Parts: sequence; structure tokens; C-alpha cells
Amino acid sequence: MLHIFYGDMPEAIFNTAVFFRNSYDDEWIVDAFSRQMIADVDSSTVLGTGVIDSPVLGKIAPERLSGGVKTLMLVKFMPEMVFNASTCGNNCAKWLLKIAENEDRTINLRNIMDFGKGEFDIHIINDDKIVHSMEELLPIAIKYV
Repeated sequence: MLHIFYGDMPEAIFNTAVFFRNSYDDEWIVDAFSRQMIADVDSSTVLGTGVIDSPVLGKIAPERLSGGVKTLMLVKFMPEMVFNASTCGNNCAKWLLKIAENEDRTINLRNIMDFGKGEFDIHIINDDKIVHSMEELLPIAIKYV
């Protein structure tokens, strides 16, 4: 299940770009799930552990991926950590839900992310409530961001 804490959370890693640059493993980049996220969120193709083909930037190193993709990989591969996912756009929401389908993940948000029109299960830590739709999530999130 995805667990979200809205607002200031001192223990959350805030600067995910710097943390990613100093922590990622080459194997994360070529992982099948990562390849799908990179293709979907950044419209880019993984060529190898150190090279991604971006339609906008050309051949890039993993450190030049979008903040959203870097944060998604941190959430996926470092489940014991809490990351601020505010660098993620709404196009990352479905991936956060997929990552947390079979394993618990906790993220920090300082903005309201759109998880879409479908149903989901998200635990809002601030109020200790499980919500199943944006209609249920919004009134809670608004109190804290």
C-alpha cells in the first residue's frame, strides 16, 4: 500500500536528485520496471546502464533523467527510506501506485498529486485514514499542503 505524509516531514529525503546521484545502482537503470517508467514518464529509451536515449536531450547519463523518474526509482529500490515525491508530476502517480501494489511504500508530498479518476488504496498518515478516490483524498490533503 502507498502511505503518504503531507507537509513537512523532517526524516524524508528532500533533495532526491542529489541523493539519486550518490546512491543509485547501475542495475536499477536496466531493470524492466525502470525501463517502463523511463519510457512512460520521460519518453526515453534505456540503451544500457549508463546511457539513455532522450528525444529532447539526446544520449544522456542516468543522472540527467527527470526528477520524477529518479524519485520513482528511489522509492522502488530503497523501500526502507522515505522520499519527498513533490518533484514527481502527475504522470508519476500511477507508477507510485504500481510500486506500492504488493509492498508498502511511504512518501512525503508537499503538493496535491492527481492519482486519477479510478479507485485506489492510499493510507494518509496525517489522519490515519485509507482513501479510495481523489474525492476522498482531496479534503484531507488540502488541510496539510
